[in-house]
Amino acid sequence: MGSFVATWGERQLTRALLRVLGDPPVRVELWDGDQVRTPAADPDASPKVRLHDRRALFELLYRPTLTFGDLFSSGRLTVDRDLTDVLDTLYGRILSRERARGPLHDALSRALAHRPRANSLNGSRDNIHRHYDLGNDFYALWLDREHMQYTCAYFPNENVSLEQAQEAKLEHVARKLRLRPGETVVEAGGGWGGLARYFARRHGVRVRSYNISGEQVAWARERAREEGLEDRVEYVEDDYRNITGTYDAFVSVGMLEHVGVRNYRALGAAIDRSLKDDGRGLIHAIGQNVPRPPNAWIEENIFPGAYPPTLREMMGVLEPFGFSVADVENLRPHYARTLRHWRERFEAHRDAVVDRFDERFARAWYLYLSGSISAFTGGQLQLFQVLFQRPGCRALPETREDLHADA
Repeated sequence: MGSFVATWGERQLTRALLRVLGDPPVRVELWDGDQVRTPAADPDASPKVRLHDRRALFELLYRPTLTFGDLFSSGRLTVDRDLTDVLDTLYGRILSRERARGPLHDALSRALAHRPRANSLNGSRDNIHRHYDLGNDFYALWLDREHMQYTCAYFPNENVSLEQAQEAKLEHVARKLRLRPGETVVEAGGGWGGLARYFARRHGVRVRSYNISGEQVAWARERAREEGLEDRVEYVEDDYRNITGTYDAFVSVGMLEHVGVRNYRALGAAIDRSLKDDGRGLIHAIGQNVPRPPNAWIEENIFPGAYPPTLREMMGVLEPFGFSVADVENLRPHYARTLRHWRERFEAHRDAVVDRFDERFARAWYLYLSGSISAFTGGQLQLFQVLFQRPGCRALPETREDLHADA
């Protein structure tokens, strides 16, 4: 029994960890039931994080950003309330502490930080396979039923369903591009093909969509056949760097995060050679305010190779090729709401997820979705839509008045 009881030294180490995290108003309950809390924590009401064994404390001390996720996924770390609320509390203090440390600390932190996996031609295929080829039936459990959109939805008002909001997003993008019947569109990173089919069906354009996820491409082709759109939509299982042909418009929704800053010029070159002289395009991507390395646990376990760029870094795609930025919009609140819908559906199908994978997988993805909600709610992550054009493009009007006309 003596070895089960937390020692004075272990309680002191727990207090030291909380100080490093900025003394968030939380309680840490150790494996013997003893609680360690910060001065700001209410002894009864503040969120409680429970460590279920001694080793969990030492693993957390070694590398908290990586091991928190591992411990939660394995059930060795639990919380006593909504996980997003706990993460909001922790993230808020950590970010406040980081801002107070200044630019020198930031530069050192970036130099020592976890590095995302490479997004070379082969590396990108492997990274995408590890995330998107988990099975179409897995994603169908919790994404919208009609378009299978694994990107930020657009909520015209708080009463619309996830299905309505995802369709509103597709229409929002189409209207920004001012698509006209008979035009041609090339898409980089097509997911399950919903955007291409929507553009073809609702706006009368022809779309060629590039994607390196074999499972997604097969699913998209089957849906196009079922909907009679094979003559207007082509799904190509290939990398964006291999785009061929010329088009009136380029679109990429939710792919830039997987490209990597080092490859932005290659993406820009693909856009440059594929757009007509009067062409325009739109990039929709998760971003951040300052360049910060990806969360180590998410990069290792959920999204290998992912990096959300700053708005300035996104310009590395466009500036070398002389594109003009026509409009920038941040849909951050919409992504937090989208994620809440996803998490609710994920939890409703939790038994099916556990049966297909296991309990650890289900807990890991619940953490991923909860942490993402917190990151968008707190402003650590953004959702940028950047509309751009050739300097000679005359397709885009001078005002936004037409965007929601008769919507």
